[in-house]
Amino acid sequence: MSDSRQSGPPGRRRLEDVIDDETRYRAVDSRDARFDGVFFTAVTTTGIYCRPSCPAVTPKRVNCTFYPTAAAAQGAGFRACRRCRPDSVPGSPEWNHRADLVGRAMRLIGDGVVDREGVAGLATRLGYSARQLQRQLTAELGAGPIALARAQRAQTARLLLQTTELPVTEVAFAAGFASVRQFNDTVREVYDRTPSALRTESGTRLATTATPGALSLRLAYRGAIDAEHLMDFLALRAVPGVEEVVAGKRGIRTYRRTLALPHGPGIAEVDSPAESGSAARGWLDCRLRLADLRDLTTAVHRLRALFDLDADPEAVAEQLGADPLLGPAVAARPGLRSPGHVDPHELAVRAVLGQQVTVAAARTLAGRLAARYGTPLSEPSGGLTALFPTAAALAEADSADLAMPTARQNALRGLCAALADGSVRLDAGVDREQAAEQLLALRGIGPWTVGYLRMRALGDPDVFLPSDIGIRDGLRRLGAASDPKAAAEAARAWAPWRSYAVHQLWALASAG
Repeated sequence: MSDSRQSGPPGRRRLEDVIDDETRYRAVDSRDARFDGVFFTAVTTTGIYCRPSCPAVTPKRVNCTFYPTAAAAQGAGFRACRRCRPDSVPGSPEWNHRADLVGRAMRLIGDGVVDREGVAGLATRLGYSARQLQRQLTAELGAGPIALARAQRAQTARLLLQTTELPVTEVAFAAGFASVRQFNDTVREVYDRTPSALRTESGTRLATTATPGALSLRLAYRGAIDAEHLMDFLALRAVPGVEEVVAGKRGIRTYRRTLALPHGPGIAEVDSPAESGSAARGWLDCRLRLADLRDLTTAVHRLRALFDLDADPEAVAEQLGADPLLGPAVAARPGLRSPGHVDPHELAVRAVLGQQVTVAAARTLAGRLAARYGTPLSEPSGGLTALFPTAAALAEADSADLAMPTARQNALRGLCAALADGSVRLDAGVDREQAAEQLLALRGIGPWTVGYLRMRALGDPDVFLPSDIGIRDGLRRLGAASDPKAAAEAARAWAPWRSYAVHQLWALASAG
């Protein structure tokens, strides 16, 4: 067991190493939304903490203290600002990209592991003792795993109070609190309001729905967003019965899919914004229908990863946009994201299905397997009919249902068996290097598949796929050498954001 303090790929600087308190205050003074979620400003004279872009009058520098997380601000006795809602900002891009203990822990906490398995379960997943984990998180984030999970539960509670008609008692347990008393105390401490007052507070309610288990919410992001690329990417790969992209009014498209969540199935709908690029409004409208509202936090976390909403597009553009070869493409597509996935096991299966065949062929085969081995929904919703099959189910799939060469059938079964028994892990807290080694040890799993899974399932921002056909086509459109060796050499200049370069090249290749 090693304790890596690496924050990311070589040459990459952590945000907290780049900005000091004076820089933070300048961001607050200019209401710079790029830093929302990166740090929080607590004002000693009011007892309130805010996001950097809060529209309130800028406090004096002497009265400001800065915290890396909302949990740290809450732990110091500050309450969330009711005007800027600092608990509903995009997450810090550091937590998603970092490969060290803190980054892995934050991803697991975001997925609800502490609520489901406790701190002991979180520590076990990470390979550390609970004491070691507490010490490292507190030293770097100003809060331990319990406090971080508590802050997340408070945000979930506010969302449920303001978007559903659930009784307050049901909200408490759906948000993950162990008791109504704990729920009441936390809401009062964080928001300076009782749960009932928070629910009835004017100007805060979103649209409600009469459908049980249904919620409407906004998924915030920072900077520009290339929603057209996101929707095109997902539509091209949408598995029939599991996913679909449907057109709506005013050019808005909606991505819909089924979700296999810890406490039951769900259905998610996410709309593209009316405007893309830098003109977009800063959030995506989302609707969730959950069998169990305890899965709200997990569902939101996974959708954010799917759409890469916690990315820092300006940092990516600064690096890639300065490159003579890739710069014009970056300027033409501001806010391009690197989509993740809601289920790493599903993605792993689909990556093997896509080996040496077209995207359309892989999509068709995945749809057939979903219809044959997936769990049917109790009631179809539009084109959605089933959850994607589990790895355990596909490990026993009949050869007649696998329209692929025998070697690839064996690779698929071997991968699914390893995922099902836990000998290969792809969860949010896994060490990326260890996961890559485990995958490469499986028969029929090569570097392309491993790289693709690192990029999408494990959220690695610095993956390049030099042998990929789409990459080579994109390079040819730029007039560059496209053989794998030359491609890998050109990509060295794009570190630590090579995953985003991959999507730039794929977009160029698909442009016609």
